[in-house]
Amino acid sequence: MTEYDHPYLRDIWNELLAAEAKFSGFNSYHEGYAIIQEELDELWDEIKSKSRQPASLYKEATQVAAMAVRFMKFITEEQ
Repeated sequence: MTEYDHPYLRDIWNELLAAEAKFSGFNSYHEGYAIIQEELDELWDEIKSKSRQPASLYKEATQVAAMAVRFMKFITEEQ
């Protein structure tokens, strides 16, 4: 397995594809930032939770990463 074929990256990619299928693209940098911040807030809430579970932390971290990649895609496709 190469670093590009890591399960973490596949999970991020799958989350990105699911988000793109469900939601329209970002309309602005501000919206992209807000969505990343929302996902980060959800990760923070999970971290602070007394009943936090590794699977939930992983899921939230994956969503943060996927939205960051989606933002990167938005800014490069915009040009």
